[in-house]
Amino acid sequence: MTAEATTAKPVQIGGYTLREPGRLEKLVGPEWYRLLRGLVTNPLSVAGIILLTGFVLIALAAPILAPPISPRADPYNIPRDGFSPEPKPPGVEWRRNAPPVPFWYKTVTGKEQWVHLFGTASGQFDIYYGIVWGTRTALRVGILVVLSTLVIGLIVGSLSGYYGGVIDDVLQRITEIFMAFPFLLAALTLAAVLVPRMGRSLWPAVIALITFGWMTYARVIRGDILSVKERDFVLAARVLGAKDSRILLRHVLPNAVFSTMVLASLDIGAIVLSFAALSFLGVGTDIGYADWGQLIAFARAYILNLDQYWYIVLFPGLALLLFGLAWNLVGDALRDILDPKLRGVRG
Repeated sequence: MTAEATTAKPVQIGGYTLREPGRLEKLVGPEWYRLLRGLVTNPLSVAGIILLTGFVLIALAAPILAPPISPRADPYNIPRDGFSPEPKPPGVEWRRNAPPVPFWYKTVTGKEQWVHLFGTASGQFDIYYGIVWGTRTALRVGILVVLSTLVIGLIVGSLSGYYGGVIDDVLQRITEIFMAFPFLLAALTLAAVLVPRMGRSLWPAVIALITFGWMTYARVIRGDILSVKERDFVLAARVLGAKDSRILLRHVLPNAVFSTMVLASLDIGAIVLSFAALSFLGVGTDIGYADWGQLIAFARAYILNLDQYWYIVLFPGLALLLFGLAWNLVGDALRDILDPKLRGVRG
């Protein structure tokens, strides 16, 4: 066999260039390859990925950026510099209960005295510490809730769309019952019911968000499966005697899940905002827990004096804004990449 025979050459057909798939494309498949390629070439997704990478790095480096008071202390409890209700501006030195001064602070400033970099909230909770460790809280809550709701939605929507009939009717009626409740109001009500039984922690709000957050995934994946299951490759697999579970998991879901992935990437930012709203309303984490929504809640009494106490809303609000923006940029890019109108044979 000659070298020319083993070398892939582009072929021109009707003005389009067909090429031999590369190794990565063969490994992950053409749809996933186009998705990954689009993410690293789309300016929107690149900007979102850069922002998300920054948040992930902050979360990973939290013990270095904002050391806990002691190794035995819960790192998610925001250290407080007293109990005064009046916030303090950025740059004020710690008076008591100061965390260890990190090495990077000494290197950058040349000072041994640790200061409140972003000021303090009402109750003298350090805002900088709360934002740094709140990044971990946001990532944990966002990913946990979206993964849980995605799994539930995929199971319900897949069974409903693939089997149809009575199973479809029953599952869709259940879905419609849950969709009848306003999302945030229903989550707030359920979280308020769970807090006295489970105590103030992440879990009441997380369970409430999961309970009322899976229905859209179920409806979207059901619609895509109704379309995909009638394609020729699915009919061929059925004729060859493949089991329903194999057809669904190996042939239908991998080709129907892309729209749901876009929705999930958009929802992570929205879920974190909803969790922050629940914390702001008092049914989220315990007082003093590193959570962006609770930091904003500390500013309730000073909202009318933001010209003086601007920092108690600016820094946690900016963290929420950038976190939601990052996921929205990635989600919008995914939607553009997976838009059927933009598909075509590309060289």
